[in-house]
Amino acid sequence: MNKNNNVVALDLPIPEISDLPEDTKKYFEICQEKLGMIPNVLTAYSQNLPQLDGFTRLYNELMLGEGELSKLEREMVAVVVSSENKCFYCLVAHGAAVRVLSGDPALGEHLVMNYRSAKLDPRQRAMLDFASHLTRSPATVAEQEIQALRDAGFSDRAIWDLSNLVGFYNMSNRVAIASDMQPNPEYHSQSR
Repeated sequence: MNKNNNVVALDLPIPEISDLPEDTKKYFEICQEKLGMIPNVLTAYSQNLPQLDGFTRLYNELMLGEGELSKLEREMVAVVVSSENKCFYCLVAHGAAVRVLSGDPALGEHLVMNYRSAKLDPRQRAMLDFASHLTRSPATVAEQEIQALRDAGFSDRAIWDLSNLVGFYNMSNRVAIASDMQPNPEYHSQSR
């Protein structure tokens, strides 16, 4: 690894927190207070502040914004997409979030290994089937996949939000994989 506290394998000019603009420092302080850490993905993006701003705005809207998907469902989608892509960073980080939100210490790992064998309700199964299909074979998504979501109770707006969520994690996985981004050690022990 490099001098960047083992955040990424790339030699990026990651600034010290004290050198960041005040609004970024404040955001990082909120992360530290709420999560007990500053996620390494944010540390990595801090070397390009316009990208950090775009990333955090989209993340916050997709993961915390209004919508029909619960926070747990959103995290489940992140894990399944990341499992299809074999993204170590996101599997560890979002697997921990699934454990925390579900109260089930095995669910995150089950989703990582094979969501198809996990005990899921029909809505969750349809949502994760769609996330997996859109990740693995986007050109083959057709009306039948959309209808399966509608049949499971998803509105067209929820399908839009789900599709954006899947797209976001596919992009994030590729950046994390290419940079060999490392998850914060704290994630490994959460809710165990």
